Amino acid sequence: MNLPNKITLARIVLIPIFIVILNLPIKYREFLAAAVFIVLSLSDALDGYLARKRKEVTNLGKFIDPLADKLLVTAALIFLIGHGVEPWMAFLIIAREFAVTGLRILAASKNVVISAKKMGKLKTISQIIAVIAVLLDSEFAWHIMLVAVVFTVVSGVDYFVAAKKLLNEKE
Repeated sequence: MNLPNKITLARIVLIPIFIVILNLPIKYREFLAAAVFIVLSLSDALDGYLARKRKEVTNLGKFIDPLADKLLVTAALIFLIGHGVEPWMAFLIIAREFAVTGLRILAASKNVVISAKKMGKLKTISQIIAVIAVLLDSEFAWHIMLVAVVFTVVSGVDYFVAAKKLLNEKE
């Protein structure tokens, strides 16, 4: 197992720590949770950078890296419902993740790889910023979360439009 994959697996293993911190009855837990969330989010950039730089991109990494991202953001959204995240916002973001993952599975079954697009990367960045804004109780947290929802929906539509030919194929 290479270093980038170890970093990604560590990110997955540390998500429950983030959740525990969110639920601890301690002073400044939001700041501590935000710090952990930031570290976990930055580790995503680190593992990708290392995998490309060291030419250690693996099939395992291609699978677990987006999974780790989805698990982290989904956990944050679920636990922040009612604390700055509206249920409909969490639903739209999580539903998009399921839909695009399903699309990727369909594509893979036809030996087609759907790689990340720029809009997908913007979506991830906006979600991370939005979760941090909610954790830190920013005055503009709701609006930032709304921007993340818009980026999320638009990027999901972008993936499906790009895969239109694949979706219309007959067996």
